[in-house]
Amino acid sequence: MEYDVVVAGSGPVGLTLACELRLAGVRVLVVDRLTEPAGHDRAGVLHTRTVECLDIRGLLDRFEDGADTVSGLPFAGIFSKGLDHGTLDTGHPYSLLVPQSRTEELLTARAAELGVPIRRGHEVVALRQDPDGVSVGIRTADGDQEVRARYLVGCDGGRSTVRRLAGIPFPGFPASVSAMIGYVTLPEKDVPRRWQRTPTGVVVLAFPPEGGTGRVVVIEYGREHPSPQDPVTLEELRAGVRRVYGRELGLTEPVAWMSRFSDATRQAERYRSGRVLLAGDAAHIHFPIGGQGLNTGVHDAMNLGWKLAAEIGGWAPEGLLDSYHEERHRAGARVLTYTRAQLALMNPDEHHVTALREVFEELLGLQDTNRLLTAALNGVDVRYGGTAEEGGPPDGGDGPEPRHPLDGLFAPDLVLEGEHGSGRLAELLHTGRGVLLDLTEGGTPAKAARPWEHRIDVVRARCPAGAPAAALLVRPDGHVAWAADDGTERGLREALARWFGSQDGR
Repeated sequence: MEYDVVVAGSGPVGLTLACELRLAGVRVLVVDRLTEPAGHDRAGVLHTRTVECLDIRGLLDRFEDGADTVSGLPFAGIFSKGLDHGTLDTGHPYSLLVPQSRTEELLTARAAELGVPIRRGHEVVALRQDPDGVSVGIRTADGDQEVRARYLVGCDGGRSTVRRLAGIPFPGFPASVSAMIGYVTLPEKDVPRRWQRTPTGVVVLAFPPEGGTGRVVVIEYGREHPSPQDPVTLEELRAGVRRVYGRELGLTEPVAWMSRFSDATRQAERYRSGRVLLAGDAAHIHFPIGGQGLNTGVHDAMNLGWKLAAEIGGWAPEGLLDSYHEERHRAGARVLTYTRAQLALMNPDEHHVTALREVFEELLGLQDTNRLLTAALNGVDVRYGGTAEEGGPPDGGDGPEPRHPLDGLFAPDLVLEGEHGSGRLAELLHTGRGVLLDLTEGGTPAKAARPWEHRIDVVRARCPAGAPAAALLVRPDGHVAWAADDGTERGLREALARWFGSQDGR
């Protein structure tokens, strides 16, 4: 095999996955049909769970450098009572404002550090699976070629070629809303409303107070929605603003790009077909309200990376790779539900929706409701493990009973003290390996986990501020695979075997 994995797509999802795989020693190749990065800032926010993922890989400082943070976000365009990050149980109660182009730049640099080859101007045009691997047909300016790999992962967007070639159905809901976005120049100063809802739609204006370069989004209800591939002209964007905003704005030549999008909502029927897998927009598309698309895709990549590496390394327990679909399909479906709900609440229909929006605004003022919605938007409500219907464990068993409150959740970032000094749990996950954290005096969980030290790090420490468990088994993606409140090892060996294979090293 030339490579273990070929990743199609060098956006944030493909780059995150490539870095995860390479960190685990996998030979990975990234290909992208574009000869240069698109430079489009379709996304501009990294939510709390993504921030936590960057933290457990030691990359957060790079992304925080020069970036602004926000501790509250609107839900469905409701600004008076927005979502409150302070309700979240996390060490990072904020979202990070980072343009997508910057995210791609930083992840590309990380991939280069890890030695990941990225070939631009290489378009996947064919694939052929067999019991041993997949042959990937790639078109380049110099002609067609074939690359052999054990697996192919499509991170190539909503119109994924990999998904189409693999024959994976993409059911869902067609577009009902027409929308355009443009990065343009606005000479006017002090535009009175940055978010304007009118009887025909919504206009979002993001320009500096003094005027200049910024972004305009036009969302229209009840209009014909052209194909997303149709180019947007400056005059069309001006006309859309005029129809919805109610007056002319002196928008001038595009600074970067303009495009159209819709609320088409679809999800791949399965995220795996043999040796072909999907992640990011290739697996799910939705209206971009709330900025969840990029973030959900990064979470896909974090979940898939260590499992695919385990499969390639020959130590994955039966069903581990299939648990990627089980866990992430359910999480993706929830994101699609919440984005559809937000778009419905944004509808300017005064007869029904305005009243519903007013009721919802009152509900946002309730702490429990606000916490639930804030957690959903930030991806921190995802819980893995439990029964197969809940998304794992991979063998479909019921797991330890009773289930610990932390089981399946993202591990809390505990401040620890040990024989080698102080630190945080997040820092123990920088290597991309699983961690057995033993906070007990007797060290029984650590002793039970010793036979798995070739696959996980076994750490004994103290938590002076107190901890929600006496011992934790944390997966490489940061989620808790097992926890106990005392010095027992009950269920630990089963959890280790379930997620990290047999103890004999095979």
